[in-house]
Amino acid sequence: MRVETTEAVRKRARWAHDLFVLNILFFHLLLTPATIVMGIGELGLLLPLALSGMVIAFIYYRSRTAADWFVAAHWRLSFARCRMLMWGYLGSGVIFLIGWLIAQGSQGQSMEHIMLVVFTRIAIMPTLIMVMITVVLEASATGLVSRGEVPDRIARRFPPHQVTVIEAVREEPTEDY
Repeated sequence: MRVETTEAVRKRARWAHDLFVLNILFFHLLLTPATIVMGIGELGLLLPLALSGMVIAFIYYRSRTAADWFVAAHWRLSFARCRMLMWGYLGSGVIFLIGWLIAQGSQGQSMEHIMLVVFTRIAIMPTLIMVMITVVLEASATGLVSRGEVPDRIARRFPPHQVTVIEAVREEPTEDY
């Protein structure tokens, strides 16, 4: 759905997507590899997760408190991408837990260490895959903001109040008799 907005409103709406991309850039693409390279260990992987969680909590808060409908709709869209990222976190956590349980049953300290290293590297994959998917989706969302559009599913879940709709992105089918 295309909505008539001002440039100032579009800039405020764009901030939701920019914040999400900055979260990905700093905490996933820079901080996570840094913790691995510095040899902090498995607990070091919780630092990017905790910092990203704080950004996600802020995005959630803003999605519920933004005053302008267009801005709030884009914060909600950004939080929908955050939920996708959290599914990646859950998948990573499950794989890491399975690896930790298997490592506990291994014989010898060196074998336990090897198993933890292997499963830690594998466990990062669901989050990494979701990071790549959500970055592409956020890039397209930035384009939506620039055009003054809101996805139809967001508009259905969160109906607009007193906004001027310029055009519907998807037209209703007509039947010719």
